[in-house]
Amino acid sequence: MSTPRRLSRELPSLVGQEVRVAGHLQDYRALGGVSFALVRDRAGLLQLTLKKGQSPEPLFELFQNLPRESVVQAEGQVLSNPRAKVGAEVSPRTVEVLSRAQVPLPLGVVDKVGADLDTRLNHRVLDLRKTENHQIAELRGILLWALRESFTELGFTEVETPKLLRQGAEGGATMFQVDYFGKPAYLAQSPQLYKQMLMATDLERVFEIAPAFRAEPSDTNRHLTEFTSIDAEMAYIDGPQDLWETVERLVTGTFRRAKERLTERGSPIAARIPEVRTPFPRVTFREGAELLGREKGSPGFDAEMSSEDEKLLGTKVEEKHGNEFYLLTEFPTEVKKGTFYAMRQDARPDLTNYFDFEFRGLELLSGGQREHRIEKLEAQIRAAGMDPASFEGYLEAFRFGMPPHGGFALGLDRIVQRLAGLNNIREGRLFPRDRFRLEP
Repeated sequence: MSTPRRLSRELPSLVGQEVRVAGHLQDYRALGGVSFALVRDRAGLLQLTLKKGQSPEPLFELFQNLPRESVVQAEGQVLSNPRAKVGAEVSPRTVEVLSRAQVPLPLGVVDKVGADLDTRLNHRVLDLRKTENHQIAELRGILLWALRESFTELGFTEVETPKLLRQGAEGGATMFQVDYFGKPAYLAQSPQLYKQMLMATDLERVFEIAPAFRAEPSDTNRHLTEFTSIDAEMAYIDGPQDLWETVERLVTGTFRRAKERLTERGSPIAARIPEVRTPFPRVTFREGAELLGREKGSPGFDAEMSSEDEKLLGTKVEEKHGNEFYLLTEFPTEVKKGTFYAMRQDARPDLTNYFDFEFRGLELLSGGQREHRIEKLEAQIRAAGMDPASFEGYLEAFRFGMPPHGGFALGLDRIVQRLAGLNNIREGRLFPRDRFRLEP
């Protein structure tokens, strides 16, 4: 049986033992009678040390002529060395070149020369070798784990819904049409209709983490064409306050778990995850409009808020309430008029039971109480300019007993962007897609 491969972080515990290590050659330095090859693996950097008169002579020539970023595998003895990055080094007996890198590299991996985002994304595999990008990928994976743990603790069941649809939740204007055996179909922009239908199945609490697609020509630093949507729906709610409390518990549990796990792994991003203080301030949409200086009763008072409005409002709410998290509640019906499933308030039909969750001036989550009464739901579909007959599969779930319910959706990419402090949301995905990019 071959010697198992060891990672750089394991070396201090293996001093005196024979090991096999492998990774990308990051650098090679020859200093008189001693030479150092720095090899990068998924755990960090390990040092191969060659000494004249002790190490096999061909190894010096091998490294001297080997391009950086080539993949090598070495076998040798682990020696203690407090000056090495991990406190130990490997004195190699044999070195095998597993893959020779071409030269020149189209993108530097460890040099200090900057590259614009398009160049980085064009050569994404090399870009992803950078330590900071490993940390972002680690953050993303840990957030997915923490979200699943937190949802499960709250009694939710993970589900999967179709991503090929006959129609969308809000029409087809922002959906990608595909050929489905000679008939038109659409890529899902949301699992909205399906997760509502599941509320009539006695599952009662469901969540889904899945890709979603939105054909919006948005060229901003916070929009993507393909993104990871985290959706949840829960039945037997008494009102939107049940959703607010669930969001508080979900965010608290997720951030706590993620911070603990990242701290254990020594990630510097752990320090960026704040302690969550609840309850989150509740700010109605119209209170927010007043904080922004909009004139009450003016035509623009109930207008949708821009990203700049969100940033400014986030600053004002934090100044007023001392919390960088808050809930923006009671969205006007005018803002949500295309959202036919949003429940309007019986006493105030001009208001909905919809809300956003904001963090550091960025909307991370939106949701609200849904309309579960079939007559009102059909009327709202018509008011949105659509035909209820086109939604018969969806509406059937409401004809045979649908409990009061509501839910929300949050974007994983935006959470990663905020916690990692990224200027552009594209940096938080391994291979991002926007309206100009379909490769690599």
